Amino acid sequence: MKFIPEEGKRLHEDCSTLILPAVSIGNVGQLTADLFVSSMDSERVGYLDNPYVLPCVGNDAYGPLPQGDLALPLEVYDSPSNALTIIQQRSPVIKGMMLKFAKNMADFLAESGKKHIILLSSLDFGKWQKVDMSSGLQIYYLSSANNNGTDENCEQLGWKKLQEYDPSQTHWKYLIDLAEGNATREDIISLEDELEEENYYASLPFAALFSFLKAKGLKVTCLLCYCSEGDNISDAFQLADAACKLLKLSHPNSGIEGGKWQVPLSWMTVYGPPPDVSIF
Repeated sequence: MKFIPEEGKRLHEDCSTLILPAVSIGNVGQLTADLFVSSMDSERVGYLDNPYVLPCVGNDAYGPLPQGDLALPLEVYDSPSNALTIIQQRSPVIKGMMLKFAKNMADFLAESGKKHIILLSSLDFGKWQKVDMSSGLQIYYLSSANNNGTDENCEQLGWKKLQEYDPSQTHWKYLIDLAEGNATREDIISLEDELEEENYYASLPFAALFSFLKAKGLKVTCLLCYCSEGDNISDAFQLADAACKLLKLSHPNSGIEGGKWQVPLSWMTVYGPPPDVSIF
């Protein structure tokens, strides 16, 4: 992992907290990162060069008007006024390379001096065992504060720990051992063919990132929500609000009208142009 700064720019040392999305169903983590970049008075300070992420390129994602600035797979934004760094990941990790990507990312963030990593990810609604929509979208968390994943601060905010996290369960234990350098080649081979239902959560990108970041001694908090494929913009708003509560930010410092997040330019055409009315 190599950081390539924009000309004349650098990572701000006072940005001690990092927002990091993990690719998953519905891309809610990436949408939430978009909201933080567009609403938190952020500037792009560079990008990350990583061989394990698929290449992609696009037009300026944030605007307010397109400037022709290329959007790249792993971009780094700083918001000094909020002491935040945001990494936006625009393309998935190459198949079979997630563990190497997680290790690279953990090594880089440990060297960067970040004190708190907030991982944002979505989970498959079809895997939700105890559905309760009486209070709207529910936020789940996973923390490095305790070995069992609990965190008193998150509990006080009304969130529930991800029940499926069990560090003694085979695949979670494998991730932990691998991150700590205790897994053998035999362990890896024996698990490669095990695709049981209980391993769903441990197989997601956020799980590998959480395990490797925690092994580096970093403070990590995963904020998670269940969703389905489709229009998940409302989920992103709620996950962004949850991250603000965790960071004790009452609202973004810029781009707010009536307490709302600023919608990025790229969202305006997320479903393409409107239909031609002449066909009706």
